[in-house]
Amino acid sequence: MNMTPHILLCGEPRQFPNYESALTAAGAVVRFLGEEADYDGLLLPGGGDIHPSRYGAAVENCQGVDQERDALELETFRQALEAGKPVFGICRGVQLLNVALGGTLHQHVEGHSKVDGVDGLHATRAEGFVEKIYGRRFMVNSAHHQALDRLGRGLRAVQWAEDGIVEAVEHRSLPIWGVQWHPERLEEGWRCRDTVDGLRILRFFVSQCG
Repeated sequence: MNMTPHILLCGEPRQFPNYESALTAAGAVVRFLGEEADYDGLLLPGGGDIHPSRYGAAVENCQGVDQERDALELETFRQALEAGKPVFGICRGVQLLNVALGGTLHQHVEGHSKVDGVDGLHATRAEGFVEKIYGRRFMVNSAHHQALDRLGRGLRAVQWAEDGIVEAVEHRSLPIWGVQWHPERLEEGWRCRDTVDGLRILRFFVSQCG
């Protein structure tokens, strides 16, 4: 095991600079696709929508679908799962791990997207690992139009927006966690007023990979 955890960011170098920067600030060495032989945990980043065929639904309201990316990330998640690697999903990433575990998605929800290109902000309540990090109630950012519906095998919800949308999950027995919000955009220097420090939850994940 590496002294400093090596986190595989599911993408190519310079494809997700804010995630790379935040993981580095959280104490990790960042690896990329093609470097899978030497990693201690997997981070699934945000992006466009997952094709609804992956969870047995017809296309109703999707944006930025990339079926090659879907296939690549689902396979990378499967390999990490088989190897017992810790996994953390952010936005699209938590949706992908939910789908990979047999869950489904709401193809559109109101009130959670960016507004004029800027992240929305909203209050949440939490339990589980999220409550241990941030407490029971706190503000996060929001930049998504899809959301978790039926949860995948072994997952339980541990954070909710005021309208009931699931904002975080944890697995009941495996080292798998995910959030619908964007902690990589809430690190110090980028943090919005009144929101939590996103680096704290990323440091939690990195600590589980050490």
